[in-house]
Amino acid sequence: MSTQKSGVLFALSAYGIWGFLVIYFKVLKHVPAQEILIHRIFWSIIFTGLLLVAFKNLNGLRTILHTPQKLMTLLLSSALIATNWLIFIWAIQHDRMLDASLGYYINPLVNILLGLVFLQEKLRRLQWFAVALAFSGVAIQLIAFGKLPWISLALAMSFGVYGLIRKQVQIDAQTGLFVETLILLLPAIIYVFWNDHNETFNMLNNSWQLNIWLILAGPFTSIPLILFAAGAKRLNYSTMGFFQYIAPSVMFLLAVFVFGEVFTLSKGVTFGFIWTALFIFSYDGIHQHRQQRRKLAPV
Repeated sequence: MSTQKSGVLFALSAYGIWGFLVIYFKVLKHVPAQEILIHRIFWSIIFTGLLLVAFKNLNGLRTILHTPQKLMTLLLSSALIATNWLIFIWAIQHDRMLDASLGYYINPLVNILLGLVFLQEKLRRLQWFAVALAFSGVAIQLIAFGKLPWISLALAMSFGVYGLIRKQVQIDAQTGLFVETLILLLPAIIYVFWNDHNETFNMLNNSWQLNIWLILAGPFTSIPLILFAAGAKRLNYSTMGFFQYIAPSVMFLLAVFVFGEVFTLSKGVTFGFIWTALFIFSYDGIHQHRQQRRKLAPV
């Protein structure tokens, strides 16, 4: 299999798993979101740790542990990804899957703004127009319908800033996730010991089926990240960008056609603006990519 084809397969698998992951959290709907988060942290540590040992990929871990600046950066990124995970799990459990889908549609546009503000990247005219459309869609929902899509905005901003911070740390996804979840282990343990209403942490009291679902939080968190990293190594960054719409599209379809969430007028207006913005953003990306290829083509 060619590098290009394998890259496409890895990318499709990663974003496909992320999209269908909502079903996993629906299965665990009776488990409080904060407890699922703690299981996700704990089992991710074990799963990624075993992978690091199995593939003898410990050099990156040693480098991180001996670089205080990188550890501090990962401290911040771990807080952001935990926040993102908790909001996402809560949204799925409370039938707000459409809001979660909208958040990950907004995310690419948030990344553009973050690049403008923090990386001094310049926006092209069509990119400005796409961002303006997205802002208009959110503003209309707030002004006309009196609702702010806080779940969508929180997911988009937390994941966008997380990506920006991780961009500053040269570390592979697997090692990065291991260190981040290791950092989150202490507050997770404190929560368990200080909370008297933990329902699932004593796994001897759980059914074996529930324990299996909880343990699967580790591989379900780690595997798509590893697949994503493998795809990113084999494909152009611009090509990877188009695959990111798979996950929110799967969420959207599942929300409307499987779980029966109501696609209200307010959501329809906001989604319409965001989809139009993403279409313009994608068109601009394709056009720019073609122009660069023409410049690099031999005369």
